[in-house]
Amino acid sequence: MTQEPVISIRNLNHYFGQGDLKKQVLFDINLEIYAGEIVIMMGPSGSGKTTLLTLIGGLRALQEGSLKVFGYELDGASKEQLVNIRRDIGYIFQAHNLLEFLTAWENVQTALELHEDIPVEEFRARADAILKEVGLEHRANYFPDNLSGGQKQKVAIARALVSHPKLLLADEPTAALDSKSGRDVVELMQHLSQEQGCPILVVTHDNRILDIADRIIRMEDGRLTPAAIAT
Repeated sequence: MTQEPVISIRNLNHYFGQGDLKKQVLFDINLEIYAGEIVIMMGPSGSGKTTLLTLIGGLRALQEGSLKVFGYELDGASKEQLVNIRRDIGYIFQAHNLLEFLTAWENVQTALELHEDIPVEEFRARADAILKEVGLEHRANYFPDNLSGGQKQKVAIARALVSHPKLLLADEPTAALDSKSGRDVVELMQHLSQEQGCPILVVTHDNRILDIADRIIRMEDGRLTPAAIAT
């Protein structure tokens, strides 16, 4: 039986602006990513990597082409359908996007609140366990203002992983981390991929983590290079 891809993209184009200011930023993107696969996307700043990531995550409306996640077509999907799909995706952004008025464990807990099947009484234990895995158990009750940039990013990574997502999208996850912390984080992501078959798409400029990839793809001026799509 042929395995169905978790992400399937066909002839995807995307534009910014309107009228005379309309500019194409993604050109005829075709890509498939399968369960348990770690794919790293590289390329210059401004080449379209983050735009593609947000489209896959259902954070930006599709304009042209087909984009399926978990077998569901995002083009024309209702708000309710998009919310259901996003519940099963873990996001790690360039900016940590933590809520400043919540502690580290409370920030992590916000990801669990999206899942009705996870009992509320398990929230604290799960948040504490994932914070321990990223080495921040001693900072669980700290607010973001009292954390370093690297620690904030680790909290954001813990938030993305705590609900055991079916897909992980990571935009420069190690950018704010030193080499040891960065290695710890990617190994945690690798463990998630191996143990639960969770595919991971990572946008990065960090050459130190390329060894975890099953495949490396490259974006140039809004296009995936031919070598990028080869398996």
